[in-house]
Amino acid sequence: MDILADLKWREAVYQISDLEALRKRLATGQPIALYCGVDPTADSLHIGHLIPFLVLKRFQLAGHHPYIVVGGGTGSIGDPGGRKTERQLQTMEQVNQNKQALIKQMTNLFGTDNFTIVDNYDWLSRLSLLDFLRDTGKLFNVKTMLNKEIVATRLETGISYTEFTYQILQSIDFWHLYHHEHVQLQIGGADQWGNLTAGINFIHKKDPQAAVFALTIPLMVKADGTKFGKTAGGAIWLDAHKTSVFEFYQFWFNQDDRDVIKYLKYFTFLSHDEITQLEHEVQTHPEKRQAQRRLAQEVTTFVHGAAAAQAAQEISTILFEGDVTQLSVRQLEQAFAKMPAITISDQATNIVDWLVTNQLESSKRQAREDISQGAIWINGQRIQDLNFRVDPHSHFDGQYVLVRKGKKNYTLAQVQA
Repeated sequence: MDILADLKWREAVYQISDLEALRKRLATGQPIALYCGVDPTADSLHIGHLIPFLVLKRFQLAGHHPYIVVGGGTGSIGDPGGRKTERQLQTMEQVNQNKQALIKQMTNLFGTDNFTIVDNYDWLSRLSLLDFLRDTGKLFNVKTMLNKEIVATRLETGISYTEFTYQILQSIDFWHLYHHEHVQLQIGGADQWGNLTAGINFIHKKDPQAAVFALTIPLMVKADGTKFGKTAGGAIWLDAHKTSVFEFYQFWFNQDDRDVIKYLKYFTFLSHDEITQLEHEVQTHPEKRQAQRRLAQEVTTFVHGAAAAQAAQEISTILFEGDVTQLSVRQLEQAFAKMPAITISDQATNIVDWLVTNQLESSKRQAREDISQGAIWINGQRIQDLNFRVDPHSHFDGQYVLVRKGKKNYTLAQVQA
């Protein structure tokens, strides 16, 4: 199956500027150079960045040459897309720090063979104001720019001239890469279509015979109608210090049955046959969550490596299916890095008093009721004895007590130093 057919099967294509011409170009057997851009607005990528990157990766695996433009120049300006207000301008020092962090992460995802990272600061910073106005600005129609969705949605609340020019800068990026690196295809999200086509039009005005294309990716929406990647706890980062590997693994493992096959198609490199088999498993044995487990394993391996993915899977299995006392202190800390935690004394205490004192139960009556009904677990042991004493020194090197209320409501209690 050719790359475009595979992308279509994986529901990874929304619009292509000239499908037949692009298909013919790919059919020549000559690798195509393609790119997408990312601005260094933070010191880590998040899972939303994987959406275009996975398309680039598939082209890379098919023998083509992906470029990523890290926006050292555009990042200092601010993309108006996806916002109702102006972005807060970052210092150039912060932009550069973020840029180095992103380059490290992207190199981890793509390797160094048949892949190039470039910084648009290298060419945008060399433009003079007069060059910009005469050689570039003259080729852009203000009415056309105003009608672009990325600008039109901001007109009511207001948009600065700085952010208004973003689509021109992005077009310069495409021209520069086409002219100097023979890049012919730009990848972007569905909301970037106006910027991508602006780049094609700009190139055609400078070189009418240029064969350049744009491909956009559908907006990723969950079955409940909410935007993919948005969680109550905030963004899911690729940096393990911002989102632990365990937390990252759990995000994918906890996906809805209605979404998991779509995500397997999009976010993994599994074959069509294997995904079809996993779809059958979801339909016949959803309680086994085989598809979710495979999704979590594959994406975590892609981002963090096989060893880290295996460790996260082992923690998950022990925490939800095995004996939690088998967890090491380090594993426990990783699993609960961003989950509910409290501080406790090191004194052994009656369980009813302990639960109320540490505000895990609202009253002694409620504590007794939950204990009697078997809803309270301490360090993996179901406690139904009202006289049980919680001893913080009994497990986890005397540093922690792991409390579970109900099926999955965990709290990590850390012994006060």
